[in-house]
Amino acid sequence: MATPRICDVIWHDGEFIKWNDARVHVMSHVLHYGSSVFEGIRCYATKSGPAVFRLREHMQRFLNSAKIYRMDHKWTVDDLCNASVEIVRRSGLDQCYIRPILFRSLDEEHPAFGVNPFPNPLACYIGAWDWGKYLGDEAIEKGVDVGVSTWNRLTPNSMPAMAKSGANYMNSQLIKMEALLNGYSEGIALDDRGYVSEGSGENIFVVSNGVVNTPPLSSSILAGITRDSVIQICHFEITSGERPAPGAWLTYVNQEKTAGNRSVTNTSDNGRPAETKKAEPSATQVEPELVLRAHAIATD
Repeated sequence: MATPRICDVIWHDGEFIKWNDARVHVMSHVLHYGSSVFEGIRCYATKSGPAVFRLREHMQRFLNSAKIYRMDHKWTVDDLCNASVEIVRRSGLDQCYIRPILFRSLDEEHPAFGVNPFPNPLACYIGAWDWGKYLGDEAIEKGVDVGVSTWNRLTPNSMPAMAKSGANYMNSQLIKMEALLNGYSEGIALDDRGYVSEGSGENIFVVSNGVVNTPPLSSSILAGITRDSVIQICHFEITSGERPAPGAWLTYVNQEKTAGNRSVTNTSDNGRPAETKKAEPSATQVEPELVLRAHAIATD
């Protein structure tokens, strides 16, 4: 695996520091209790230079996540957006992945331990690096094999799926590891009621009979920014909707050749990898790049 190109500076609480100086104490609250919120934001190479994908929307969700977890801080959407743009400028990269993170650190002079997060100071960082397509460069053209996970997504009244928090991604790691060990590229989780939820780090879209469907927010999903973009684009000329769907829905739509002119992502719930197929063009020419579409442009 090639080493990614990394921006050699990081924004930290209003100042730019060197990459190698971005360090946290091993006893920081975040390392023991998962007390962080973060974002993943894509910056694309364009003819006019680097362009960040829906930066303000990502930063607003970042602040919303912090509010859910009672992380009171001074940063505004403008502060974080300006810092991100400056990171991109300083990086010299044509395209990159931007990672803001806010977490509970450690007051080394007056350390506090235990689950109670309030005594611990907050730290905010923004870094950037060049990261390829989330599911690999071949995912767009060839599709990927995914399996339905035995792990369910979190219930809304136990862990808030609406917050993009580090703790939530322990659930994602279980889904991802199980998928990889069973021969899949990704896993799809159901919610606690047995309805389709999302992947370990992506929202899901299914195209069937020219209609694009995606699970609703009530299915314990993260309200993805790219998900919202796909829904908005579909409103122009493609029938789309948000609806709860049982796990069998994935098997049913997989049997129909109603894909666009890119690739099908096949699903299986029988423990065996499914065969990847090339999609046939449909009459409606639906254009999600994967029929069972993860957030492959800008995950989550």
